[in-house]
Amino acid sequence: MEKNSKIYIAGHKGMVGSAIMRNLENRGFTNILTRNYPELDLVDQNAVQSFFESEKPDYVIDAAAKVGGILANNTFRADFIYENISIQNNLIHASHTHGVKKLLFLGSSCIYPKLSPQPIKEEYLLTGPLEYTNEPYAIAKISGIKMCESYFRQYDDNFISVMPTNLYGINDNFELKNSHVLPALLRKFHDAKLSGSSNVEVWGSGNPMREFLHVDDMADACIHIMENVHAEELYDNFKVTHINIGTGEDVSIKELALMIKDIVQFQGDLVFDSTKPDGTPRKLLDVSLLHETGWKHQISLPAGIRKTYDWFLNSNDIRI
Repeated sequence: MEKNSKIYIAGHKGMVGSAIMRNLENRGFTNILTRNYPELDLVDQNAVQSFFESEKPDYVIDAAAKVGGILANNTFRADFIYENISIQNNLIHASHTHGVKKLLFLGSSCIYPKLSPQPIKEEYLLTGPLEYTNEPYAIAKISGIKMCESYFRQYDDNFISVMPTNLYGINDNFELKNSHVLPALLRKFHDAKLSGSSNVEVWGSGNPMREFLHVDDMADACIHIMENVHAEELYDNFKVTHINIGTGEDVSIKELALMIKDIVQFQGDLVFDSTKPDGTPRKLLDVSLLHETGWKHQISLPAGIRKTYDWFLNSNDIRI
């Protein structure tokens, strides 16, 4: 990519999209295209085609999606499969019809079988049943991955996909009702510190193992792959449909909670509520292929949590 190439980031207001935009700007890219909803409704095929016709982006990064927690995924199943398939279909097909030089599509960890062997290799895709609660979202993402591969097979389009592990960082969601475990624990410990609570409750036994990647590392990996990995290499040489992005390292939820407790400087106790579900015992990505491309994460988990907590404090104008 040239510094003045037209690069369209779909979903630039989200945690991942905004991190990718920061990364590109820090690298000196000067022609980044963004559009807000409802200014550009990505579910509307005609609107997307008109946008591509007028703007003619050289490169596209698809970080746009309808997302939510377990409750939202399981309740609005039709909305999740329809809107996500529509968004990615419109972006991928418009990229094809308007001659985009390269497209990067972002998947989700739910694409893998519920009981996938650990660590999870790229080739484990479609080898077993999915987790039912987020199956519609997972199927949408799988179809996006396969669509990118198919457009390469039929049209030789340079469209590739990546699959991130659990992400956290700047612009994360800290609402306790629908946030993921790391930002939820940050918020819990912070609120408990301010209120003087004697303990913080953590769901489950604390034993499940999870992998976490700072979103700034995720963004850096995406740009590395955009510049160094091409569709022919991915599909024909590596013989996979996508590349896992993660650290290749995991921690228990208990270890994570103790780490956050120390960073927030909460002085109380941890209480594990074993009546709450643990979820999958372990979800760890095999990132050997990512390392083979020449990229490895740089932000350690403690450093990333401190960086995220600092942003949380400043963005909410909170003083301790």
